[in-house]
Formats: sequence, structure tokens, C-alpha cells
Amino acid sequence: MLCKVLKGMKDVLPSESARWRALEREMRRVALLNGYREIRTPVLEHTELFARSAGESSDVVRKEMYTFLDKGERSVTLKPESTAGTVRAFLESGLYAQALPCKMYYVNAPHFRYEAPQSGRLREHHQFGMECFGAAQPSADAELIVLVINLLSSFGLKNLSVRINSIGCPNCRPAYQQTFREYLQGKRDQLCHTCQERMEINPMRTLDCKEKGCKEALVDAPEMLDDLCDECREHFEQLKQYLEAAGVRYTVDPRIVRGLDYYTKTVFEIVTGTANGELTVCGGGRYDKLVEEIGGPSIPAVGFGMGIERVLMLLDALEDGECLLQVEDEAPQVFVACLNKTLSLQAFQLTQQLRGAGIRAEMDHQGRSLKAQFKYADKLSARFIAILADDELARGVVKLRDMSTKEEWEAPIESVSEALRERL
Repeated sequence: MLCKVLKGMKDVLPSESARWRALEREMRRVALLNGYREIRTPVLEHTELFARSAGESSDVVRKEMYTFLDKGERSVTLKPESTAGTVRAFLESGLYAQALPCKMYYVNAPHFRYEAPQSGRLREHHQFGMECFGAAQPSADAELIVLVINLLSSFGLKNLSVRINSIGCPNCRPAYQQTFREYLQGKRDQLCHTCQERMEINPMRTLDCKEKGCKEALVDAPEMLDDLCDECREHFEQLKQYLEAAGVRYTVDPRIVRGLDYYTKTVFEIVTGTANGELTVCGGGRYDKLVEEIGGPSIPAVGFGMGIERVLMLLDALEDGECLLQVEDEAPQVFVACLNKTLSLQAFQLTQQLRGAGIRAEMDHQGRSLKAQFKYADKLSARFIAILADDELARGVVKLRDMSTKEEWEAPIESVSEALRERL
């Protein structure tokens, strides 16, 4: 074999793609139901965009980005996340000057991170995400959380838990970071090398570390919730009220900080239990300063990202009958078979006639015998076979067969589509 797919990349084969489309279809439906419209941003962006938005303490920027020089000697990066690109498009296209809030979503958006492949998260993975610009009220935060819970539950996923936190704003966070940094100094020897670097750049990022030693060292760490300013505290309390009004059960988790530096106030994760422990299905939060940091006016924003591969993996783990995702049948509805090669032109014409009538039709392109065509139609899971033979064509009819019941009947060749549609 000449070459293989790169590590951390995966082909989505025709046998799998129907499930992807079914998932995307529902995501689009729910997004539109909530007033979000689709945006598609380029896979490549200027590296500076991610360096400014994600932050220098982020593992994404420091370790995981696919960055290179293009032929114009410009530093470009395969997008590791879509929020920054959406903000860039929001500004560059002047959407901020239109009626706000501006609500956009993206689906099946490819993202690239050079990290160890993990469950439902490859080096190239795809996301469904939503971004709301210009809404400062916590109702916008709650709207997204409720949307995600309802969407995932509609697929049949259970054991979902909502975890929320507030990480403050530029007004209250500096004092907490100083207190936290002093705490970390006393635990420095217990921290991993990465967290020792983080404590100088953005100490809150140490809370996101998965190393056992770091988790143990931070058991008694001070919490941002204790140092929130009045505005952030009121925002967080109102978020709880909105979630309670929607009947959403939640847990306040002061350890949630998310992996990117642009978050302010609300951060949240949707977590589910699996046989191998807890798994984060979706994460997001508020980023009220990001638009301004990228060069735009001061506009609040909130959003989330959800890995499509991870959702499909969780659906695969469900028991029979538990998965509620409706996958459309893509098998041919009719296979046009002909008794001999001399009738292949008529078979071609009938196939085109059926397709023109909106019926999924297929025919033989290898010169198979009639028996072999039947076997091929069966492998394709065709529901009906239209059989062309000299005697029937001389009478102006086509023989039709139901592949499941083996029932056969004849229909005039000019009205085969109507005859089949009655039974489809």
C-alpha cells in the first residue's frame, strides 16, 4: 500500500456518513429553532488570531497548533477551535453594526490539534458550536445550556450532568489570581512542570490539570467564587435562576476553568458517565472581552463547542433501542436489472427516468448475468428490482419484484415510477 492515513486522522466511510448527516441534520434543526444561523469559516487563519485569542498559557497555543509558513512566508495555522475565527468574521464582515444579538452556529467544522488521540477526540476532529454576540444577560448563557441538554437527550444519551462555574472578569480576577499564585508558591514542588509555568502566566489554568499530583496539591486551593465582584456574582446567581426555571439540574464546580484564556464569567461543561469514567461532551462559556481583544468594539459574547466524533462514540455505546437518532435509509429503492447486455441502454434510460422522479435507482455497470445482478441488488439492500426482458418490453411493460416478499407484478414502462411510488 502506497500510504496510510495520518495518525490521529480518520476517514468517514460511506457506511458511516449517514449517521454523521443525521446528527448534523438535528443540530441544524435545533440551532434554527433557537434563532441561530450557520457560519462557515476557513480552515486556515493567521497564527496571530489564535495566539491573541486563546492566550499564551493555553496548551493549544503552546503545544498543539498546526502552524507553518505559507508560500508568502506568512505564519498560518489550521484552526484548533472556531470561536476566534467566528469573531474575526463577525468583525471583518461588519456584523457587529447590525441588529444584535447576532447568533451563529457551525457544524461539522474540522479542527486540528497535535495531541495524543483520545476517546472521541482525534487530531482532526469536528465540532458543532454556537456563538451569540451582543447578549450580556445570563439568559443567553442559560439558553445554550438548555439547548445542549435537550439536544443530547433527544439522541437518547442519559446520565448527563450540567456543571457550571464563574471565573470572574478583569475587575475581580486579578486579586484572586494574586492570592492563588501565593497559594501555588507553597505547593510548587508538588506541581508538574507545565503547571509550574502556568502559575506565572495564568495560575487558574492549573485547575484544569489532569495530573494526579497537581489535583492533590490543589484540594484546598482558594476558589474564584469567593472573590467575585458584585456584577459577576449577580450574573452567576441569575444564571442559576434561569436554569432552575427551565428545569435543568446543575452542579456548581469551582474547578471548571476551560482550556482557553478568553473566558470570563460563566464557564460550563456537559458531562456524562461511561464505563471508563466521566467524559466531557460539550464545553463553553462567556467571553465578553474577546471581540475587543481582536480589535473590535466592546461586545459581550457566549458560546460552546461539541465534538461530533465524541457524540457518535457515545451513541455507539448505547444498548439496542436506546439510540433515538433517526438515520435515513440510503440504500437504492430500485435496482434496474436487464436480462442481457443488449438491453443495457433501456436499463440506463429507465434508471434515469426513476431518478428524475425522485426515486433512488441503481443499475449494473459491469455486464453481470441476471443472477449476478440479483445478488448485487441484494447486497445493496435494494427494496425493489425492475427487470427488463425482451418479451415484456415488446408488450410495453416492466416486471417488478419486491425483494422482501418476492411478490412480482407488471407495470407499463411509461408509468413505472408511479407504480413503485405507491409501494415506497
